[in-house]
Amino acid sequence: MMPAGFALSRRMRAALRAAADSVMILRVRRLFACAALCLVPLACVALQTGQQPSSPAQAPAPQADQPRQPSTAQKVLPLIVLDPGHGGTDTGARGSGGTTEKDVVLQFARVARSEFERLGFRVVMTRSDDSDPSDDDRAAIANASANAIYLTIHAGSTGALGTARAYYGQFSSSPAASAGSSLVPWRHAQDSYSNASHRLADLIQVELDRQFSGSPASSTGAAVRDLRSVAAPAVAVEVSTMSVTDPTPLLAMAGPLAVALTRAVADFHQAPLAPAAAGKP
Repeated sequence: MMPAGFALSRRMRAALRAAADSVMILRVRRLFACAALCLVPLACVALQTGQQPSSPAQAPAPQADQPRQPSTAQKVLPLIVLDPGHGGTDTGARGSGGTTEKDVVLQFARVARSEFERLGFRVVMTRSDDSDPSDDDRAAIANASANAIYLTIHAGSTGALGTARAYYGQFSSSPAASAGSSLVPWRHAQDSYSNASHRLADLIQVELDRQFSGSPASSTGAAVRDLRSVAAPAVAVEVSTMSVTDPTPLLAMAGPLAVALTRAVADFHQAPLAPAAAGKP
């Protein structure tokens, strides 16, 4: 039988060893816990930045070329100045049934105005009622704009019914400008635009021929007083004829005339056109 003190000593040593093992295990656990706490922020950063382990041979995927956006710049359309000839006490040509040129061309201008505006053009009429502005006052409306086209409309008493003609200004040579001055006399304002007016008149005549069978194939140069003072491309259009007892066929020319004018002006300025609302295609 062992002494009582020896047994007690053995029990104490065993207790001390168990306590030491517990402390060691606790320290190891704390060490792993600290390591885990240190790795968590790194894992979060990787998840937030979307970083994925990749093989060294893997290259980033090439990006597709972005298509070019089309340009939205558009050419500014000109101001269209429509001039219904005559007016007031100046009736112009008169039909046998009492129809007057001033009323017919006013109707033509109103229809043409609607068609131009439908296509996006700005339009001004030299008269919208039974008034009679002077030639210079009518021209001044176009001259006040830096980008205008002047179209004066008339109805003749000659020519075959249902035909139309375009005229450009053809005047005597301009006088030499005064020394030290570049001012152009009012009566010669159109001279600088003769080539542009001629080209516009040719385009209009082509369209008139398409709309009105029997019309001339080319425009005509003439000393048209209505055009002399206009400092812009300017054309006179004359439809036939006032020599009818019933104005219905003459008034029916309003729609095709509007189509011819808008198509020619759009071609002159290279502007897009919507399908025609009236007349031949």
